[in-house]
Amino acid sequence: MGKFDGVLLVSDYDGTFAVGNNIPQDNLDMLAYFEAQGGRFTVATGRTHCTFRIVRSRIPFNAPVLLANGALVYDFDREEILAQSPLPPTTREDMVELSRVFPRMALEVYSGENDLYAWNPNFYVRRHMEYTGARGHICPIAEIPLPWDKAIMEHNHKTLLTFQAEILKRWGDRYEVIFSDDHMLELNAKGCTKGSAVLKVAEALGIRRSGIYCVGDNENDISMLKISAIPFAPKNAIPAVKETPGVVVLPHCKKGAIGALIRHLDAIY
Repeated sequence: MGKFDGVLLVSDYDGTFAVGNNIPQDNLDMLAYFEAQGGRFTVATGRTHCTFRIVRSRIPFNAPVLLANGALVYDFDREEILAQSPLPPTTREDMVELSRVFPRMALEVYSGENDLYAWNPNFYVRRHMEYTGARGHICPIAEIPLPWDKAIMEHNHKTLLTFQAEILKRWGDRYEVIFSDDHMLELNAKGCTKGSAVLKVAEALGIRRSGIYCVGDNENDISMLKISAIPFAPKNAIPAVKETPGVVVLPHCKKGAIGALIRHLDAIY
């Protein structure tokens, strides 16, 4: 029996667990201790299969991974999708219509285990593709294969706020429309969030709500912080995240936020 039996730790990846390709060694050292004591660790990320698989070998997770903001629950040991919550089939038509209203809109689309698709790529899309190292297929929105797990609109923040307002006005009952970065507005199916996916994984592992601990830095992490027994955020998190009730603010992600979190749990357990 380990002191962390029955504990599930879920971390956002970019800006929380790592910065680009840089993972603080203290995160890895403390995770080795956490897992040796029976803890289960995984990542809940906006990345999907094609962008997460590039970094997966560097992360010591021992539970299913939550991809595309919870749209995919993926078992990398068996290389299979355990659960999928795709965008509704109407999304492709909706995005074609939106592109007519906003011709400057740039779009990334992710589908299952396929590579990403892009339409009208701008500076932000190209930068994001370079950052993740994923290959992108440039094609018209109407030709992007279904189903879509998530889509990302990328532009300056002020323009994205306009896109968000228009989507919510037209189709607010269909979509979660949440920022993962100032320049990235993410589209998931209504009810599909990191928080809902964490609860699915915890149930599958037989872990009680009181044993769930989550950490993240941006708006798309708030749903899982709200279901966390203690919500955690790195120092670099946006203000809305650090305003989550009961949140414990950790060191900056560059300084090993996850290592500090595990020390916090070590003192509790």
